[in-house]
Amino acid sequence: MKFLLIMHKNPQVWDSLTEEERNEVMNGHGAFMESVKESGEMLGTTALAEPSQSAVVRVRDGVPAVTDGPYLEAKEYLGGYYLIECESRERALELAALIPDAGVPGLGIEVRPVVFAG
Repeated sequence: MKFLLIMHKNPQVWDSLTEEERNEVMNGHGAFMESVKESGEMLGTTALAEPSQSAVVRVRDGVPAVTDGPYLEAKEYLGGYYLIECESRERALELAALIPDAGVPGLGIEVRPVVFAG
């Protein structure tokens, strides 16, 4: 079964951490990735830029309109994800618990089954 382990970022939570705590989270991702690659469960991962660097494209009456910035004003935004393949939902939850962000108060990892991949 494939699962997307989604990391939401909240700048207020992140900014409240000490530099040492932020480094611990970032360094923990390397250990997590190595472990999941070794187990053969890692399919891919992506980290995304800040929402201020995004653009939104909408087509109205056949004309594309591009606006800068995030789609929605929100406290949290999609920071990145891991795409994994494992034997069960329970295993996906176990892996999500190993992602350093899961241990930061105010953050969590969303675990969502993949129903289609092209």
